[in-house]
Formats: sequence, structure tokens, C-alpha cells
Amino acid sequence: MEKKKFKLGLVPKLIIAIIIGILIGHFTPAAFSRVIVTASSLFSTFLSFVIPLMILAYVTMGIADLSQGAGKLLLITVLIAYASTLIAGSCSYLVADNLFPGFMNESALDQIAATADNSLEPYFSLPLEPLLDTLPAVALAFIVGLCLSTMRGKTMGNSLYNGMSDFSAIIDKVLHKVIIPLLPLYICGTFTNMTYSGQTFVILGILWKVFLVVIAMHLICIVVQFIIAGVISHKNPLRLIKNQIPGYTTALGTQSSAATIPVNLECAKADGVCEEIRNFVVPLCANIHMAGSMITITACATAVCLMHQIPISLGTIVPFIMTLGIAMVASPGAPGGSIMTALPFLYMVFGVEAGDPDGPICAIMVALYITQDSFGTACNVSGDNAIGVIVDTIYKKFILKTEAVSSDSEPSAMAAE
Repeated sequence: MEKKKFKLGLVPKLIIAIIIGILIGHFTPAAFSRVIVTASSLFSTFLSFVIPLMILAYVTMGIADLSQGAGKLLLITVLIAYASTLIAGSCSYLVADNLFPGFMNESALDQIAATADNSLEPYFSLPLEPLLDTLPAVALAFIVGLCLSTMRGKTMGNSLYNGMSDFSAIIDKVLHKVIIPLLPLYICGTFTNMTYSGQTFVILGILWKVFLVVIAMHLICIVVQFIIAGVISHKNPLRLIKNQIPGYTTALGTQSSAATIPVNLECAKADGVCEEIRNFVVPLCANIHMAGSMITITACATAVCLMHQIPISLGTIVPFIMTLGIAMVASPGAPGGSIMTALPFLYMVFGVEAGDPDGPICAIMVALYITQDSFGTACNVSGDNAIGVIVDTIYKKFILKTEAVSSDSEPSAMAAE
């Protein structure tokens, strides 16, 4: 019997990268620290090149596949998932806006501001310009995706669909083999620079409280979703939550909604969701329902804005949440996928300059998000099954009943003739 090879997860790698970055920035000469910062900067340039391609590939395929089959149930599921994501993000902002300022006193913010000009510069950079800006990439993805959803399976559209599917697989390979493995280097360089400039210990002294609040919001979100599902379906919410424990723990370990689908299907079966509904809703919501991720991203964005004294309000955050709720259909089923999809849209909160995807503020956002990604993913997949219970109830009480009535009335109509 072969022994399984020990594999270190992404979160431990990032924690190690943060620790190494702090040690390098604190104890090594500036010349050596600049080597790490240069490597991190080169990765940032590559990341900014890949992001529009990632948006084009994933959003196009997400929309093209999303529009296939199930008619009314598809529309109902998408609307519930989108509403859940919007509500979760908005509530996250309201909680963060009221609690986080208490964690961040003026002296801490002044210390962060005083370190702004102490950052290290990379030794060199590469002029690798993206083929597309992010917004044109999103617009093109929506156009191509919507057209493919109507053209596919007819006289045209299949060739382009297959080509985009292959392109999406290529970008997925780049994500898994290059971007995700090199994220620790990216974060290490960021924390090396932050430590050298003096920001790290001030920021970390604030963020542990942020982590606790975000995790608490995830758990509250799960409870509320299952209470609503229980009320609608007349099922015991506590039993529904108990049935979800295997899916929750699997998501914590894998950090992937896609990898949790097989376990989540079993959880849906235990909830009494019929086979056709669970086979439809669970895989679909794994790609479109991002309530937990939205809680984390919104809370982290609010914290970063407060840390860097960037103005933020409900009027700023709601358009961001609404846009991201759609764009995160593109989120790949990999650790950090949601924050990678969110990067091009952070300018809506941080501003054009501070919201630069390869800038230091966005790097802090990546670090903040990744350290809580497993809890956000677990919240996502738990909510998927709450939606499954709701859709199953609608299906059994209304759609099946309507179809049965119409089928019963047909013989009577024929007899009358």
C-alpha cells in the first residue's frame, strides 16, 4: 500500500509566505529585500496580463453554459442565488462599516499613512501590456457568451463554443499551474515591502479582529439561509444544518466549490431534495452562488478602505456588489478564484489608482481574502443546498402540480370534442 504524499494546502503556504516576508523585510538588507519585491512585481505584471484573458474565458463559458436547459427552474435558481449574494454583500458592508472603525483608531491610521513613502522599488520591470483592458474583456465576454447560448446546437455556434471551451481550459491550466502556485511569492513580496516600510505590524494588529467578524458573518449567513429554506419547505432548519456538515467540512478542506459538489449532492439527498433538482441546482449554484465570498470580499474591501483612508459608502459598495455578483459567475472552482475574478473591479471601491490590480492595496486584498477563503467557500456551498431545498419545494408544489393539472385536463377536453 502506497503512502499518500503530504501536500501543504494553499492557506498554510500563504501563512508561511507572510511569515517569511515579514522576516525578510525586518532582518535582511534592502538590496536582498528588493530581489523578493522584484520577483513579486514580475508576477504582478503577469497577473495583470492574464486577468482580462481569464475574464474573457470564464465569463463567456459561464454564460454560454448557464443558459442551457431547465427553463423556469433556471430563472428561479439564478434569481435566488443572485439575491442571496447581493443581500449577503450589503449586510457585510453594514456590519463592517459599523464595527471596523472601532478596531482602527486614528493613531494606527496615522502610522500607516506615515509609512506610505518608505516602500521598496523593484530592480526592473517588464513592459507586458494586457491584450485587453478588463472592461472591454467583460463586455466582449457577455456579447460572445449570450450569442453562444442562443446559437449553440443550431447551424452555427458549435465551433466557436468548442474553441472557447478549449481556451477556457488553457486559462484554467495557467491558473492552476502558474498563478495559484506563485501566489505565495506574490504575498511574500508584498509583506516584505510592507515590513520594510513599517506597515505590517500596524496592519496585522488590526486584521485579526476583522477575521473573527467575517467568520461570524459566514456562520450567521448559513443559519439564516437554512431557516428561510426550512420555513418555505416546512422542514426542520436544525436538521438541514446538521445534514450540511459533511459538505461544510469538505469545502473547508478543499477550498473549492467544484470539488465539494459530490459531497454536496449527498447532503441535498439527505435534505429530501429530489434527484433531478439536486443534480441541476447543486452544480449550477457552485458556479453562480457566492454569498460567502461576497461577505469576505466586501468586508475586506471595507477594512482596506478604512486602513488607507479611502472614502467608502453604501452608494459606492452596492454597484460593486451588483457587478461582482454577475462577474463571479466567472469564478473558477479553485482556491482564490473569487478574489482573482474580483481584482479587475476593485477600482469601483478603491478608485482607479489605488484599485490597480497589480498594486499593493490589491495585493493586501488578495492576502486578506485567501486567508479566509475556506470559510467563504464553505458558506457558499452550504447556501447552495439551502437554495436546493427552496427550488425543490417550488418544483414539487407549483411546477409538477401545474403540469399534472394540465395533463389531467387534456383527456377531458378531448372527450368533450
